Amino acid sequence: MSLFDDKFSRRGVLKTGLVGAAAATAPFHFVRGASAADYLNMPKGKSVTFGFNVPQTGAYADEGADELRAYKLAVQHINGEGDGGMLNTFSSKALKGDGVNGKKVEFVTGDTQTKSDAARASAKRMIEKDGAIMITGGSSSGVAIAVQGLCQEAGVIFMAGLTHSNDTTGKDKKANGFRHFFNTEMTGAALAPVLKNNFGTDRTAYHLTADYTWGWSQEGSIKKYTEKLGWKTAAAVRTPLGAGDFSQYITPVLNSGADVLVLNHYGKDMVNSLTQAVQFGLRDKQVNGKDFAIVVPLYSRLMAQGAGKNVQGIYGSTGWHWSLTDEGSKAFVKSFGKAYGFPPSQAAHTCYVQALLYADACQRAGSFAPCDVLKALEGFKFDGMGNGPTEYRAEDHQCFKDVLVVKGKENPTSKFDVLEVVEVTPRAQVEYPADLLGGELGSCNNGA
Repeated sequence: MSLFDDKFSRRGVLKTGLVGAAAATAPFHFVRGASAADYLNMPKGKSVTFGFNVPQTGAYADEGADELRAYKLAVQHINGEGDGGMLNTFSSKALKGDGVNGKKVEFVTGDTQTKSDAARASAKRMIEKDGAIMITGGSSSGVAIAVQGLCQEAGVIFMAGLTHSNDTTGKDKKANGFRHFFNTEMTGAALAPVLKNNFGTDRTAYHLTADYTWGWSQEGSIKKYTEKLGWKTAAAVRTPLGAGDFSQYITPVLNSGADVLVLNHYGKDMVNSLTQAVQFGLRDKQVNGKDFAIVVPLYSRLMAQGAGKNVQGIYGSTGWHWSLTDEGSKAFVKSFGKAYGFPPSQAAHTCYVQALLYADACQRAGSFAPCDVLKALEGFKFDGMGNGPTEYRAEDHQCFKDVLVVKGKENPTSKFDVLEVVEVTPRAQVEYPADLLGGELGSCNNGA
């Protein structure tokens, strides 16, 4: 049987059913018990509850499904089920496969719907009704920023999932929030030199940008680094999340004088906008004496798979890829493939790692108290989880590690083999001063 046969497995310990995610726009007020605990939702029994808040519907639902698969696998490994995955390669050896601090891990899930209000309502319910000690997940920076703020207010740790906007660990960073995923500043620093080498310095770009915090951040970073090279920007047009039909936005590109289209889109939006751009003949055009180029700054294997042959030769960045040959990546790909029949996406990787990093920090701290966990995570240096040596920088709770530049594979060997890594950008090239993106962490909140 192939490692990536079409099979699906549901494992792990699920405490309750899916959490409802009705939207709520009024301010949240957290209900405390009559007798104050040392910290909010301090576990008193034989188990501890994690809250997995992912997009199960909406434009980023494919990423959300893979995140949930990864979280379930992480719980299995933390509890001592399966082959242990990255616990075997993780440089920290605090976790022994017998739970965390003597307690088995259970979990509840919620649907963010790729909407900030729904995500906050879902997270609030998991904290208040289900006793979640930690919230993690999300595939939208708008959602991540909203839930991170909620967790800061409530007094639980938020381990951000797939969030790429600078703001998550920039102007909107919080003491109770931590991000393993890279950001748009890092994408710009990694991708621009590759674009220069392949397309030169005399280029004119047209940006189509998802109209929310991630899109704005991505557009700004690509402009910053390409304009330093000499590129010009013909236009930057905002598009609604989940637009579906992008033809009205692509038509003006044909007469704009631009010779590069930058698609600051993600998930199904990127699949649709790229497919329609190719259908409009942009890849076959010559403008200003140059072959027209398309750039997708943030890639994922799931997106590339969805867009099919339209991604061939198109450059972008990614946080991790299943073809990496380090021991941690190989261990994760093997475990995930055995459980689900196909390789994991970067969304799955970052969420799996975030669950392990949180559990490990609790174990090293000997406590689930947020402020104790914070101290264990701040400045934590680790290896064995893909992308080489990594550090959770204390000043902004942003992880720093190598960043991958990829392009759509010209001759894929399978439906999963759609991206190739063209450059592993070292951490030193993408690291920036802690105060560059603004914001203040503030103080840790234990919620009691």
